[in-house]
Amino acid sequence: MKYLAALLSVLIVFNKTKGQSAVPDYFLDGKAVVLISSSPQAYPNMEWQQIAELIHPAILSMGGDPVAYYELEDVALSEEVQSGFASAFNKRLIQSILIITRKPNGQVALHISPFSKNKNIVSSTGAWGINANSLDELIGNLQIMGQNIKSRNFLVLEIPEFPNAEGALQGTKRFFNRNPLNLDVFKLGIPLSGASGDIGILASYRYDLLGKSEQAILSEQASERSSIEQIFEANYPFQFEFLTSARGDAELIRDRIQFVLVKLEGKEGDLMTSMGFPVEKPEEKNRIVVKYYIRLIVRDELYAGPVWDADPDWRKALAGFLENLKIK
Repeated sequence: MKYLAALLSVLIVFNKTKGQSAVPDYFLDGKAVVLISSSPQAYPNMEWQQIAELIHPAILSMGGDPVAYYELEDVALSEEVQSGFASAFNKRLIQSILIITRKPNGQVALHISPFSKNKNIVSSTGAWGINANSLDELIGNLQIMGQNIKSRNFLVLEIPEFPNAEGALQGTKRFFNRNPLNLDVFKLGIPLSGASGDIGILASYRYDLLGKSEQAILSEQASERSSIEQIFEANYPFQFEFLTSARGDAELIRDRIQFVLVKLEGKEGDLMTSMGFPVEKPEEKNRIVVKYYIRLIVRDELYAGPVWDADPDWRKALAGFLENLKIK
């Protein structure tokens, strides 16, 4: 499977031990953006901005030029959001993407990938990486590495910057908070996990996904298909088809699939804001939820439904979304 092969290549780390002396050449000669994914279960609890402030000097010491920091979950929220960030990164002439992942057990991984110049954000052909048992250990290792590295980056920022993400999202497609027409005429395509192609590579660095094996992904996909079939049989009266590998729009239309079900997962406040649903104090809605919407392929329109139906349990979110498709 294309996605699985790409995912496994992402998880290849070229050097894991202390005393590393080599980093990618593109990292030493161009601007970088840093994306941080930090588990709220890790001890001590740290916001991603705190991690940025602590690690920024170490990234400078190893020859980097980090010009912006973002939370990875904000960037990998959806294909549309990634496209907006990619456009902004291109304007800033970004050369490399650094991803810092802090897992629930406190272990930290740093990966460096060339910026893909498109909505994928990162390359699917592998990333340079280093692992550590804690953030302090990672910082120490990076500082040691910096003693043997000569950077070509000059006039770097002495403190981390956190640009407003809204500027990166200008020009992205808007969601329609209503249901699409003609679901009874054309088939609805349902991508299973791992069938979204290279666009899903960035999300694979998330603290709850990094390091999953091919066997685990295949097992989850089989379980997911079984559960989805039951939910659709109970809640969806029209034709649908599972998509087990990445397929282009032209191929889908040829097979009379004009609609695609899309699954988003992220912080509830962020999802509500990006999808145009009214929300008070979105910064307080921090639970990770799943929200479904439908993309009409031929017009590239996004339909989120008339009511907010996200839920931490994807099964409840899907059943609620399908039930709400009955609303006129």
